[in-house]
Amino acid sequence: METKEKGKQSEQLLQNPAKRGQQFDTEEIKAISPWRDTLKQLRKNRFAIAGLFIIIFFILVGLFAPLLSPYTYQEQDLINRLNPPSAEHWLGTDHLGRDILTRIAYGARVSLQVGFFAVTGALFFGTILGIVAGYFGRWIDMIISRIFDILLAFPSILLAIAIVAILGASLQNALIAIAIINIPIFGRLVRSKVISLREEEFIMAAKAQGMKNGRIIFHHILPNSVAPIIVQSTLGFGTAILEAAALGFLGLGVQPPLPEWGQMLADARDFIQLAPWTLIVPGVSIMLVVLGFNLIGDGLRDALDPKMKN
Repeated sequence: METKEKGKQSEQLLQNPAKRGQQFDTEEIKAISPWRDTLKQLRKNRFAIAGLFIIIFFILVGLFAPLLSPYTYQEQDLINRLNPPSAEHWLGTDHLGRDILTRIAYGARVSLQVGFFAVTGALFFGTILGIVAGYFGRWIDMIISRIFDILLAFPSILLAIAIVAILGASLQNALIAIAIINIPIFGRLVRSKVISLREEEFIMAAKAQGMKNGRIIFHHILPNSVAPIIVQSTLGFGTAILEAAALGFLGLGVQPPLPEWGQMLADARDFIQLAPWTLIVPGVSIMLVVLGFNLIGDGLRDALDPKMKN
């Protein structure tokens, strides 16, 4: 009976084109929406959900940092320096008697801020350069690709150290350095995607109809390049936070008294045996945040990859 009813519905749709178009516009398109399907696949990934909860936890910790502790991040208590975790100081105190929980909470703000702005800058300029190189090709592609090759020829952390050394040690210059070293990663990714798209039939048809390059790029090329960009952006957050921590550890990132996790590791390296919690807490915080972004990135990659879908 069900088969006969489905057959009748199919015949009605074939006989009535208007109804058929309406049917596909309202129901079929919603059912096959790629983003809805991606969210559905992402919800099934327990690791991605776990990573999302980790990131949300640290975002809330950073936002409500003043409410988590009665202390300020620069408040010193030399009498109670290097105290282990207790009721007064849940995560202990550092070598200057500052509350570690408070500094971890404020440090979450700094680390997430670095990740956001550095990835945003790298994404913006990398996407523009990648689209220009991949779409127009020829000498433009050659010049931009050689710039990417030069930037990628240097170890990323060494290049970041060199840029900060030239500009000066500060949070803003650390953001600029991290953004610059990540530009070729986004640029090469977008370039390869654009090169594969520009030969597609729908792009050739748009050119044949006289559509301008700007409209083709923003209405056809860019929307079809979003998936790999989103995945790389998510993974790039973790990389940017690691690079910021490395610069902070070397004293080239955030400057005192503003707390930053890499700087906290540098301050605690002389007290590994005497007060290991001063080293463990910021180290575990960095590990968890990077792990959270990597889990989300892996989940998005699997959800956006048609080969991984059931």
